Amino acid sequence: MSSRVEILNDGGYRSDGRKQYELRDIVIDLSQRGTADGSASITHGLTEVLVEVFGPREAKVRAQTMHDRALINVEVNIVPFSTGERRKRSRGDKRILELGSTIKSTFEPVVQTSLYPRSEIDIFVHVLQQDGGLLQASINASTLALISAGIPLHDFVCAVTGGVHSTAPMLDLTTLEENDIPHVTVAVMPKTKKVTLVTMETRLHVDRFGDIFKLACEAGQVIHKEMKRAVSERTQKLVTAMEMGPRVVPSADVGDRDAMIDDLNDY
Repeated sequence: MSSRVEILNDGGYRSDGRKQYELRDIVIDLSQRGTADGSASITHGLTEVLVEVFGPREAKVRAQTMHDRALINVEVNIVPFSTGERRKRSRGDKRILELGSTIKSTFEPVVQTSLYPRSEIDIFVHVLQQDGGLLQASINASTLALISAGIPLHDFVCAVTGGVHSTAPMLDLTTLEENDIPHVTVAVMPKTKKVTLVTMETRLHVDRFGDIFKLACEAGQVIHKEMKRAVSERTQKLVTAMEMGPRVVPSADVGDRDAMIDDLNDY
């Protein structure tokens, strides 16, 4: 049976003009927003996600407090205008709850929660625009927001979605492609080469899984370079602001500047 849409044309190009292995343009903004301890927005093509992080802070619900580590909470909000769907998704929507649960389980082994016993770290994910790769964008923005908040991680977490059209592996899928071909989302930690998430919402033949998994891991390294560059530029701006004197950052000293640079180099 032929595909309902043309995923790859005769020249090997996709509907948005990319080749099979090309990633969409990535735009990262680490500007501080409101009262959040850390925030970040990322766009993968036409998909845009903003994440705000609060904490570590005192746990709101004492019964959920863990004496040896921090509790990670994730809440996802999909704005009504982010998608072509007419139906408004509530916070109790099954898909939203699953997305939040997946993000939470992805970061629990990565965030150094043992440093903050009896506290909580709240991650608020705001989906502003959707065109495929929603989970990958949410994970990548969450990584950057946690780093922006100064919360220690064992490594970056870099996610990408891949699929297989006929026998052709493809990376960083749009909604059109996700709706038509089997796909998988992989999140890797580039420094340790560990995989913290592999999830499939569709059935993918086992003979094709190995190829797309390897490609997704390699693509994660590419995304890591973009993310680290953004963090480095943001850190340099903060260091420059500190060096301008106490009127800009009253509490800044040489130790603070060196510590920020050391923290970045740890990744």
